[in-house]
Amino acid sequence: MKIQIIYDNTSAREALKADWGFGALVEAHGKTILFDSGENGRILLDNMRAMKINPKSVSDMFISHCHFDHIGGLSHFLNKNNRVTVHAPPSFRGVHSAVNVIYYDHPQAIFPGFFTTGELDSIEQTLAVETEKGLLLVAGCSHPPMDQIISAAQTFGPVYGIVGGLHGFNQYEIFEDMGLICPTHCTQHIDEIKKRFPNAFIGGGAGKVIQA
Repeated sequence: MKIQIIYDNTSAREALKADWGFGALVEAHGKTILFDSGENGRILLDNMRAMKINPKSVSDMFISHCHFDHIGGLSHFLNKNNRVTVHAPPSFRGVHSAVNVIYYDHPQAIFPGFFTTGELDSIEQTLAVETEKGLLLVAGCSHPPMDQIISAAQTFGPVYGIVGGLHGFNQYEIFEDMGLICPTHCTQHIDEIKKRFPNAFIGGGAGKVIQA
């Protein structure tokens, strides 16, 4: 599988603009899924263009939660490609132009190899993608407790790694068996995570490409 970070607070490439928010392209199991859309639609589309990502190549959108720094670019994206299915938490309403919207309130499979934790704590869902090494989680902000997120994901198998926003996460012992940790966006303790898990740590930023 391949994850390309399109939108992040920092940039890993000079040609891409950093901005508060998160968005990533997840390619695996024959699907191309846009995970969240950042805060600014123009920046989202400009960064996609710089990364040579055609919006029409996206088959589905996965929305983690309804905070604006994760859905602000949605309407701009749908203006370019409204033939996608949007996979959303029940707390997010108002998607009108997509071909289909599906809501998830409990852990379940989305497609073969793709799973959702369902909306946890009435705020956020996390994507889990099957890889040869285990499940790779893609998180928006990790508002629910991390042990709750991982427990829901483990419904579908062991968790191998995580990419995305971790907010104030500091239960570091939970990550001891992780093989890949890429903290992005709102993560407050990136330096500490890097120090504790040097072999698993991968830096984020718009333009970063992660293979798993």
